[in-house]
Amino acid sequence: MLSLQNKELFPVVTIIIMEAFINKMRRLKGVRKQLIVEEAWKALSTANMAEYLRYMYKTVRKYYGEAIVVTQEVEDIISSPVVKEAIINNSDCKILLDQRKFMNRFNAIQSLLGLTDKEKAQILSINQSNDPSRKYKEVWIGLGGVQSAVYATEVSVPEYLAYTTEETEKVEVQRLAGELGGDMELAIRQLAEGKR
Repeated sequence: MLSLQNKELFPVVTIIIMEAFINKMRRLKGVRKQLIVEEAWKALSTANMAEYLRYMYKTVRKYYGEAIVVTQEVEDIISSPVVKEAIINNSDCKILLDQRKFMNRFNAIQSLLGLTDKEKAQILSINQSNDPSRKYKEVWIGLGGVQSAVYATEVSVPEYLAYTTEETEKVEVQRLAGELGGDMELAIRQLAEGKR
């Protein structure tokens, strides 16, 4: 991942990424293309990348593609005057996780995202009544105001250990992998067996 701390390198690499995707987007006819910007708050904080994302959201569908931004807070998108309207107006599919920490300001988010009262209620119900005997999280998916629902997402123990962001669990997997000569897959399998 490119760091924003390198003031000389970041703009150069950003331009290279932008040009590479635009060239592929236009050249590869009939091939589905995706531009996924993880930790979008970093990209949205720079004027060039924000303008690029605005351009992508307005044009990528014409080339059989889609642009996706991933961020931990809706505020990252709606606080950017350059991309706010482009992303919101051109995103038929919206996926939201638990929004309880924004409950006091959710009316503003509801208005900006164009959510109905039913969709708001669905979103604010996420993870409120989970079955304590199962390990899952809920997610809300809305499809252009036509359909929306809350879904439970549950993964196997090995999948959970492979993708967890909990530091203690990551350290445990890495420690065991080190003892096993760097074999992450074997470490995950052994830890998963111990947790069943």
